[in-house]
Amino acid sequence: MSPKTTTLLLAGSVALNLFAVAAGATLLVTRAQVEDRVEAQHKPPRTGSPMMLIGQLAPAERERVRDALRASALAARPDFEAARQNRREAVRIASSDAFDRAQVTALLAQSREAELRGRARLETDAVAVLDTLQPADRKALSEILTRRGRVVARGDRDKASKAEDKAG
Repeated sequence: MSPKTTTLLLAGSVALNLFAVAAGATLLVTRAQVEDRVEAQHKPPRTGSPMMLIGQLAPAERERVRDALRASALAARPDFEAARQNRREAVRIASSDAFDRAQVTALLAQSREAELRGRARLETDAVAVLDTLQPADRKALSEILTRRGRVVARGDRDKASKAEDKAG
């Protein structure tokens, strides 16, 4: 082999090795992130609706807790409705010919703020209710603080919505 061929083969080998090292480093860096995402997807959702969780409480506590959480949900409802309305309006403006970036950004910020206010009210009221329960009941109901989606049949959601409408 000529020195020129040897040099070309050596340069090709170095380039191939650098590529392999970069691929290995990328694999090591992203592996933990991928594992975290897969683990998060496999976490089970909340086992049921808050009303199903309340059903696990001692009979003497059920009605009081149900009433307190329902009142909290009704009090937070305007915040969530405002959040949805602001988001709908932002989408409407963003999809129109009269797009206004500042207005869309402001509406989305207002939507997030309203949603956070509603969530904060629900969480604060839930913690206050948990504070009044015995340890076994508190353990059964503590799952209402999870933020993961819950598995609720459409019929259960409709019943809950109708119950809130009657209460309000």
